[in-house]
Amino acid sequence: MKLRVECYAGRKGDERPVRFQLGDRDYLVEEVVDQWYGSDATFFKVRADDGHLYILRHESSGNGEWRLEAFRKHDTP
Repeated sequence: MKLRVECYAGRKGDERPVRFQLGDRDYLVEEVVDQWYGSDATFFKVRADDGHLYILRHESSGNGEWRLEAFRKHDTP
């Protein structure tokens, strides 16, 4: 699923996501839990302001497209 992502732009350009839009809703990234590099993309595991975890994929080639790679619902006890 394609996303619109707003990033923190540090000295290396778009370094990490700070906000993303999925459907009609905007999500604020509260925490970047993990980050890793694949052969053709960078992955970010983030906790959004809804408390859920999302894995966002940023393509290294082409137009630098963002995609939702995975979602995990956080259940409160």
